[in-house]
Amino acid sequence: MRKRQTHLKKGMQKAVLSASLLLCGTVAMAQSQKSGVITDSNGEPLVGVTVMEQGTTNGTVTDINGRYTITTKKPGAKLKVSYVGYEDRVIAPGQSVRLKADDKTLNEVVVVGYGTMRRKDVTSSITTVDAKDLNTGVYTDPAQLLQGKVSGLVVSNTADPSGTPSITLRGASTLRTGEAQEPYYVIDGVPGVDLSLVSPDDIESIDVLRDATATAIYGSKAANGVIIITTKKGKKGRTNVTYSTYMAFDRVSKKLDVMTADELRAYAKANNFELTNDEGASTDWQKEVEQTGFAHNHNVSINGGNDKTSYNASINYMNREGVVRGTRMNRVNGRALVSSNVLNDHLKLSLGLNASEGHFRSVQMGNEGASVLDGMYYYSPCDPVYNADGTFYEANGISQYYNPMAMISQDRFQHIRRRYQITANAVATIMPGLTWTVNYSYMNHQNMFSGYNSVYSQLVKTNGQASRNTYQGHKQVFETFGNWTKTFNKKHTVGLMAGYSWEEKTDNDGFGVTVYNFYNDDVSWYNLSYANEINGIDGVTSGAEYTLRMISFYGRVNYSYNSKYNFQATLRRDGSSAFGRNNRWATFPSVSAAWRLSEEDFIKNLHVFDDLKLRVGYGVSGNSLGFDAYSALRTYGASGWFTYIDANGNAALRRTLAATSNANPDLKWEKTGMFNIGLDFSFFNSRLSGTIEYYDKRTSDLIYDYPVSTNRYPYGTMTANVGKISNKGVELTINAVPVKTNDFQWQTMINLSHNKNNVEKLSNSQFSVKYIDEANPRIAGFSSTNSIQRIMEGQPLGTFYTWEFAGFDENGKSLFYEHDEKTGERTGKTTNAPQEKDRAIVGCAQPDLTLGWNNTLTYKKWSLNMFFTGVFGNDVYDCTRAQYNTVSNVAAGKNVLKEVASSQHFGDGYAQAPSDRYLENGSYLRLSTLTLGYNFGKIGDWLQGLSVYATANNLFTITSYKGLDPEVSLGGIDPGMDYRWSFYPHTRSYMIGLKVNF
Repeated sequence: MRKRQTHLKKGMQKAVLSASLLLCGTVAMAQSQKSGVITDSNGEPLVGVTVMEQGTTNGTVTDINGRYTITTKKPGAKLKVSYVGYEDRVIAPGQSVRLKADDKTLNEVVVVGYGTMRRKDVTSSITTVDAKDLNTGVYTDPAQLLQGKVSGLVVSNTADPSGTPSITLRGASTLRTGEAQEPYYVIDGVPGVDLSLVSPDDIESIDVLRDATATAIYGSKAANGVIIITTKKGKKGRTNVTYSTYMAFDRVSKKLDVMTADELRAYAKANNFELTNDEGASTDWQKEVEQTGFAHNHNVSINGGNDKTSYNASINYMNREGVVRGTRMNRVNGRALVSSNVLNDHLKLSLGLNASEGHFRSVQMGNEGASVLDGMYYYSPCDPVYNADGTFYEANGISQYYNPMAMISQDRFQHIRRRYQITANAVATIMPGLTWTVNYSYMNHQNMFSGYNSVYSQLVKTNGQASRNTYQGHKQVFETFGNWTKTFNKKHTVGLMAGYSWEEKTDNDGFGVTVYNFYNDDVSWYNLSYANEINGIDGVTSGAEYTLRMISFYGRVNYSYNSKYNFQATLRRDGSSAFGRNNRWATFPSVSAAWRLSEEDFIKNLHVFDDLKLRVGYGVSGNSLGFDAYSALRTYGASGWFTYIDANGNAALRRTLAATSNANPDLKWEKTGMFNIGLDFSFFNSRLSGTIEYYDKRTSDLIYDYPVSTNRYPYGTMTANVGKISNKGVELTINAVPVKTNDFQWQTMINLSHNKNNVEKLSNSQFSVKYIDEANPRIAGFSSTNSIQRIMEGQPLGTFYTWEFAGFDENGKSLFYEHDEKTGERTGKTTNAPQEKDRAIVGCAQPDLTLGWNNTLTYKKWSLNMFFTGVFGNDVYDCTRAQYNTVSNVAAGKNVLKEVASSQHFGDGYAQAPSDRYLENGSYLRLSTLTLGYNFGKIGDWLQGLSVYATANNLFTITSYKGLDPEVSLGGIDPGMDYRWSFYPHTRSYMIGLKVNF
């Protein structure tokens, strides 16, 4: 037995020894060291290529000779080879391989008017921003997502929940305001769609068409550029349910440094006068009016599909409480789209429904003191918020002086905006390369306003006043177009597009009523019949409904030789009922070409460029936005009353009618011609790429209301085409991947743009004006006499034209330079009482340079994004600082800035006078967004993805500007104005959010 056990033991030992030797051999084989060489398609070694063992964190990078050396850990290991600008490969350990250049970027699809193109075949200036690259923050308007992301696109944001951003592309090119200044928006192929119908979570990408060769296909509405938004669609595969949410807190980023109650009293004592309304209080009015804002957003989307049908539906809810009490909004957006292929996949049918309803609460923001934003600065801290009985304190005998907390509570306003849209689309594939598309869209909008001034209102002394109005309209768009593409001999590619559009817009259908004298505030605006009085027919307002129609014919031809030489021409013919009967049709052509130099042998042999393309083009587009059907017609309106006595001697009041505009049968489109030349480049295996552009944009036939003689015309102004404006600029965009390792990557993008604006012409032989005064800051004592900007020939929009501050005299009073009335030059003298002749050009609101700089750092599943924005070389007029340097305000019972005590003489009546004293450098550099995120990836079988993030907006700003914030509107015809009564405080936001994919 013992012998048998001994033999068994020896056998087991041999077996264990054999197994150990086998295991060691296997491990040795598995962990064997292997080497190989990675080269490009030309056999040149690639340095820094990542070589990873699949399924592990084991990896290495190639050396200067393109050689990698790796010790694998698993039997049968495979290596994944990846490098920026090249397609990934999977190889065996020790294998050498040539990587093929990745043409993903060059072959990515770019949305153009009525079609798509490959990026490498594009001949125009088009920038694409994917959803992942859009701004992160509490935004109520999709345009805010683009701030700093596109070279030449200047966006000025606002923190007002009811506000909209100012947006300008390649400089202002019209003398009109509002819609006429904005880009034209196209959403999912439907032109002219209201942006409120799209929530940021629904956006897949945004394409910005910057030059006229890209925009001319949209003709008469594209002079300010075109922004094409593509929303997310359903895809083949499993049903995906995605929920995303965030909540955010807002704080005012900077407070105005006004005097405290003790400082006011000390100032009064030092200057030997008594405050007229010192109630013994010590109120911080900014603290009373402002609050911590809170916002939360929720978005749920469901999408999926199969071989035949795809679907997508989403609902978004947003709620935002502003940092000024009484300002808030909430909005619900819904979108649904279903698409199906029929007729053996030769016909694709799509049906969509989009809807939005937003409720916006706002406070009084008028001028002449009737503004909460103004009142929280001028109201004396010596006055209390409330009386002893709990009612709001009111000071009598002080002009334009209203308790801001009372205005918030007693003067309330609400806007309700409803939008819905139905879309239908059919795309027929007639034969390979030939498709025909039919689109139809019906959009309806309704705007409702409600306002109520309490029976205790300090603004409206009518024992309670309620106003309500509602206006609505609808728009139909029908478009049909065909696209044909054919490649001959594998090198010659021809593309043709031809189409027809019909559009009808009906708007301004509505009415309103104002009533007053209520018993109490119980029903506010909800039951107007409870009022006791209405001011007759003057208490009723009405819109003048109009219908505009436009029809268009358009086409495009493209030619590409082996993606080396590319040519494009477009032509659009528009007819609109908005213009005079002699000029209702216009033609908008464009032509452009591109030469991919990187495909030429003499460039390839340099071994420098991965891609190099030269683009050049010229196109014409128009601006018909902002017009109604009566713009070119003579119109009449109610002008007053007269007493009518009938045949029986009965007297009654009747309306008088008078002309309200003159007819101009020659009124026509504003036209913008733009020359553009651009160079696209890529180096270092596409780790460094970019674009540089130069453009010359000239707009003619500017529309303005010119004064005319009432001896010749029934009305005192004529809407006519006269002026010219030019914009010339340079834009640079750089994309780079400075660092890329196995686990860490740094991507950076910077864009810079410079634009020079100039008013070339304002007058002709028939209609003339020497200049146009704009931008009245309404400074105390000067509100009716001084605009501080002047539009004139040879100068840009936003030219500041006002007095020049020369310091102080021996008595501490303000001095200003005198100017010769004929020459406009300084006389060398100064004065305490400047005249109109002493005004001069002192600055310009147009920036020399705008910047956007994005940095994304990723480490494994972590990501950190830092986004900077900047504006440089522009002037901003600090209306707030000028107004609150009014020394006489203190004696009148109002508050002023602390600097008054140290920098102003008490008897200086011109301390606040509009002059370049308050014209400041508006340059700034801002850390606009800082986001830290973590992507958990797939969790189990039921959670397909989970990511969380934290974002801070407006963390710091580097600037010398003394006002609240240098970011003011740079669009319109009065840029660079920091209006105190309507400037909503900028905020610093802190946000946390998550996205879950089930």
